Amino acid sequence: FSRHGIRQLRTGWADGPEFVTQCPIRPGGSYTYRFTIQGQEGTLWWHAHSSWLRATVYGALIIHPKEGDSYPFPKPKRETALLLGEWWNANPIDVVREATRTGAAPNVSDAYTINGQPGDLYNCSSKVKLTIVSSYAWLNFKEDDLYDLIAYADTLIVPIDSGETNLIRVINAALNQPLFFTIANHKLTVVGADASYTKPFTTTVLMLGPGQTTDVLINGDQAPARYYIAARAYASAPNAPFDNTTTTAILEYKSAPCAATNCAASKPIMPPLPAFNDTPTVTAFSNSFRSPRKVEVPTELDESLFFTIGLGLNKCPQHLKARRCQGPNGTRFTASMNNVSFVFPKNISILQAYQQGIPGVFTTDFPANPPLQFDYTGNVSRSLWQPVPGTKGYKLKFGSRVQIVLQDTSIFTPENHPIHLHGYDFYIIAEGFGNFNSKTDTSKFNLVDPPLRNTVAVPVNGWAVIRFVADNPGAWLMHCHLDVHITWGLAMVFFVDNGLGELQTIQPPPLDLPLC
Repeated sequence: FSRHGIRQLRTGWADGPEFVTQCPIRPGGSYTYRFTIQGQEGTLWWHAHSSWLRATVYGALIIHPKEGDSYPFPKPKRETALLLGEWWNANPIDVVREATRTGAAPNVSDAYTINGQPGDLYNCSSKVKLTIVSSYAWLNFKEDDLYDLIAYADTLIVPIDSGETNLIRVINAALNQPLFFTIANHKLTVVGADASYTKPFTTTVLMLGPGQTTDVLINGDQAPARYYIAARAYASAPNAPFDNTTTTAILEYKSAPCAATNCAASKPIMPPLPAFNDTPTVTAFSNSFRSPRKVEVPTELDESLFFTIGLGLNKCPQHLKARRCQGPNGTRFTASMNNVSFVFPKNISILQAYQQGIPGVFTTDFPANPPLQFDYTGNVSRSLWQPVPGTKGYKLKFGSRVQIVLQDTSIFTPENHPIHLHGYDFYIIAEGFGNFNSKTDTSKFNLVDPPLRNTVAVPVNGWAVIRFVADNPGAWLMHCHLDVHITWGLAMVFFVDNGLGELQTIQPPPLDLPLC
């Protein structure tokens, strides 16, 4: 289980990804994750980090200000966490196993959800009132607010009163799909993302890649009525299949005319949503993020890395039958960073092998730059479509100042990739389209107030540049948070050495660490 975005300072054993920082918890077994939250405030989340189990095993992780502290904005009347999910009318583990067997892309999902509910735009048969306790229990509702806890016909109701300001914590927990999010007739003031506060800005639509969170304030300044909260796909990969459905919840004014009778019969107002491939809207939204004030971005660098990210196609191995190679033209889908398709160990975790000096589990020769330079976003030669498999990591000295250029490629198809780094937050100092140019694109670097994130949505056919200081010893996975891509190998590991003394050294493994 991953506590997505928690820094895990010196407690890498509690980070969660299977075969990276621990072996999976066995059926009937248990493992207690022990960690301290330091210097983080806002919205994160937890999820399974084993195969595709996180399709249904996830939840919000809210870090409130310390006692006596307050938000850097007026205290909201209510707070609501909205988790955007993805649903298959099948066991998700069966879906990924079938894709692994055939080498083809997995079936797309059948629905999206908000707090586990698909919404009333789907042809669902349930007419049972469902109590959504898990999403609201921490809000301390009074008895006369109990109707707020009810979802009618698979649609979540989110309460608001005229004149009040509410905090909505939006989390994209979908397995494979970046999502647009909006609320009909209401402006959204962004005040935080990935458990870091932002300089407030107002928008009508959010875009969250899987793994990302966004905190917004909404005002009850519209006519008392019912308004749809809606989310649907941002599909950046040309011609790739995707789930084109729309999930909804309902923002309901408690003073709405229907509140005293039967609101379920009153049709909510539907918001406009961007086109599925509306990259300009995504770019404008992404470029709006700033830190609230000047921040200390590393300016002198010890490591300047360049990672290509993207898909690939493996030729069908001679020992496999045609039914095992149902990708394009009889191939098998794969993915890679710097032409290395990551292979997870099977019998021990990488952190155990690293800490205990066990050989043969991984190598530390992950390339700092692409092995071969090419026109990354152009017409890429088919000879470059097949990456090399390996369990490769890159070593960083404690305290080193690191810059990484993350470059999308057009191999098979370009796509917006949400890249997540475990154990760290990082500053996103620039984003752009095409191939990153180290001579001209550095003029776009924001070294004053860039946003602090743990997941960056690398633009389709473009690039992003991040910086951080390697101050957390351990083995830290960097991967695409589209789970289909990590399944195919779009990942690598950073090995950060211990520094000096106990406070710069990873703690010893806990006694109940699961065994393989």
